[in-house]
Amino acid sequence: MTDDDTLESLRYPLGRFEAPDTPDAGRIAGWIGQIAALPAALRALVEGLDARQLEVPYREGGWNARQVVHHLADSHLNSFVRFKWALTEDLPIIKPHDEQAWARLPDSRDVPVGVSLDLLDALHARWCGLLRGLGPDELCREFEHPESGRIRLDGNIGLYAWHGRHHLEHIRALAVRQGWVPN
Repeated sequence: MTDDDTLESLRYPLGRFEAPDTPDAGRIAGWIGQIAALPAALRALVEGLDARQLEVPYREGGWNARQVVHHLADSHLNSFVRFKWALTEDLPIIKPHDEQAWARLPDSRDVPVGVSLDLLDALHARWCGLLRGLGPDELCREFEHPESGRIRLDGNIGLYAWHGRHHLEHIRALAVRQGWVPN
């Protein structure tokens, strides 16, 4: 394994997201279930970590566990709003956010992770309530991302199911490597 392979496996422990062209209802329901399960799984993983452990980056040059938790809240909140725009406007152009800059802000450095865990609990309850109520016509609605182009909601559900698991695995793999939790 090369250093590039090692870095890639640390950055993308589940691999990169690959969405099917047109996901079926069963796959979408599974993704919504994964989104719904994220807050409890994340809470169970990080509540056992102390303040020092939360400051350890999951890879060299990467975010620490605290920043990952806050990033999940930031990113998923943005996604929830994007869904609502796409459902209420015709092909809205969304505003991306600078994730790296957001991760350096005081709230990502200094606020206890419990605040973002509570936010994720409430946000995912609302978000999944919305997602479970969408029909086929709504699932094919789109928004325009200035960097990524048109994004369909059905595929974006899959992306965010993966996104939550992806960052959960960053923290879990770090905790295993450090010997904080069993494999």
